[in-house]
Amino acid sequence: MGKIKEIWNGEHKSFVRYAFWATIVFLIYIAFLSKDSLVRWAKAGIEIRQQEKQIEMYQTEIDKMDAQIKMLSNDRDTLESFARENFGFAKPGDDVYVEEK
Repeated sequence: MGKIKEIWNGEHKSFVRYAFWATIVFLIYIAFLSKDSLVRWAKAGIEIRQQEKQIEMYQTEIDKMDAQIKMLSNDRDTLESFARENFGFAKPGDDVYVEEK
């Protein structure tokens, strides 16, 4: 700590103090005021992580849908059952009861 006091109060104290305050102003500018500030950089990083999670969620959903499409395209009975359950399809002569949710 003595070395810092010696530099701060030493022979070139005006230059050292000027350099110190110039550095402080520069760091504040970089951190908060500039177009590419650290705050904006941090917000962008958070947004990127959120979007990556969303991409992962959508990819999982797409994989499930692909599996369902593959299952429905291979088995006619499964397709018929799916159509009846989800779209209210019925064979001619079937009684259809619609439940409202």
